[in-house]
Amino acid sequence: MLGKLARQNDPNVLVGFDTADDAGVYKISATQALVQTVDFFTPIVDDPYTFGQIAATNSLSDVYAMGGRPLSALAIVCFPEKGDLDVLQQILAGGLSKMMEAGCVVIGGHSVRDPEIKFGYAVTGTINPERVWKNSSAKAGDRLILTKGLGTGVISTAIKRGEAKQQWIDTAVKSMTTLNAKAAQVAIDRQFAIHAATDITGFGLIGHAREMAAGSGVSLRIEAAKVPLLEGALECVRAKFIPGGLTNNRDFAECIVSYGESVPEEIRTMLYDPQTAGGLLLSVAEDDSERLVDALRNSGVPGVKIGTVLPAGKPLIHIV
Repeated sequence: MLGKLARQNDPNVLVGFDTADDAGVYKISATQALVQTVDFFTPIVDDPYTFGQIAATNSLSDVYAMGGRPLSALAIVCFPEKGDLDVLQQILAGGLSKMMEAGCVVIGGHSVRDPEIKFGYAVTGTINPERVWKNSSAKAGDRLILTKGLGTGVISTAIKRGEAKQQWIDTAVKSMTTLNAKAAQVAIDRQFAIHAATDITGFGLIGHAREMAAGSGVSLRIEAAKVPLLEGALECVRAKFIPGGLTNNRDFAECIVSYGESVPEEIRTMLYDPQTAGGLLLSVAEDDSERLVDALRNSGVPGVKIGTVLPAGKPLIHIV
């Protein structure tokens, strides 16, 4: 809807809402720009403290996906008028724990009465205006690297239905509460040739890959067998724990995807799974790709090469 409104022509807007990128970037000097993002959602786990941690991790992720460093955050709270305030305190405490881990200061917030709990943050960070990672600048020949496994959407659906095994829950929670800070810092500090980046969240791997491919004027080749999956994800698909968001993602984006005959249906399904606090998808120069994977793994980040950037063509995304 924002795209239908008149543009505000400000030359300091380096990244706005017109590119479907992860966050906005506003230049304030020759060497510094602000990165701004906002995200909030309803609970996806039962424990309020863990929910707060997940919400904070998810809100911070878009700053890291731009190559920025988070500085401050404002909490966004929707809470029932007669809700248990101890629950709200635990949600806020969980979020604060992750903000402190990120070195991001919570400086305030806003709350409204709402029958349905919602929580998240508006986050502001800083970045060098000459080193902004966009999702629209991938180059043919690049390698695609993913830093977290897929599966939080289907596992969360299993949790809601009371059918998730504890080890699935533990694995999903660990993924959703792991900041993308280390992955981003490794790539920035070592100065790898990162041409494009995004994080995998609500639109699933295919949805966010589609934005990267379309924005960059390229096509993508993804090797299905190399895409990492969280423990229990395939079992959830087989048991039909399919969230509505996955179905919507597939209905929207599958028209630009082709599959090799050997790609199983359950893997095809997983590629559309909406993620919460998912990993980074990095498009990096081929010469740097192996070194980046090694550096990520040496830092405890399970980076995996999952595909290649190709010259523009049809289909936009080919899964082999």
